[in-house]
Amino acid sequence: MTRGFWQPPMTGQVPKVELKVAVSDRDLRSLGADLDRGLSRRVYFLDTVDLALQQHGLIVRVRSTKGRAGDAVVKLRPVLPKALPGWLRNDDGFAVEIDALPDNYACSGALKRRLARHEVERAVAAGKPLARLLSSRQRRLLTAYANVPLDTLLTFGPVQVKRARIDLAACDHPLVAEQWTFPDGSIVAEISTRCASGRAAEVADETSSALRAHGIVPDDEPQVTKTEATLRHFRPLSVNP
Repeated sequence: MTRGFWQPPMTGQVPKVELKVAVSDRDLRSLGADLDRGLSRRVYFLDTVDLALQQHGLIVRVRSTKGRAGDAVVKLRPVLPKALPGWLRNDDGFAVEIDALPDNYACSGALKRRLARHEVERAVAAGKPLARLLSSRQRRLLTAYANVPLDTLLTFGPVQVKRARIDLAACDHPLVAEQWTFPDGSIVAEISTRCASGRAAEVADETSSALRAHGIVPDDEPQVTKTEATLRHFRPLSVNP
């Protein structure tokens, strides 16, 4: 049975599901997203020139958030929860969830480190590699799954990100609007929501109906994640001598 735009699997192994859909910048405005008053971020990704981390299912993301603490995340996607080593599963900073797009889904696990306010900005201003902001456990995760030397990691970014909450009358849960703006002015826009995996089918159907009511329906083109869009955008610049 079709579950709206998304068909996330029902599994007791994963507590949460994040439903995502790529939309247009115009769609965000039609939903009343007040991005200028929302959260403002700069987002960076780390990888090698040949995207070795991505090829091993690893994502390294560093974010600075205006007026708040930053964070560094090492994500595994896709991942089998039962196959994860005990030291990782039992880490308080590690969380597993399903990332669901309209045309595919994947189980992901993320190990997060909270950073001090302005820590990312200071590292960038000093020209220090952002890989130095990773914790020892995050480095252990990279070594375990890719064994890529930290000094080979390049910085992809920053991307200017605006994020705002959307409350629609037809939904009993909030949606999140994100607008990612690249240096050339191109934009990637996304709407997402998180829920317990046991409610995924219900929330997917409700969210789909609410978006359809505003004329928002995914097109037939394959959905591209924000990570993929960023790596594609910055990689040509990174490989130039």
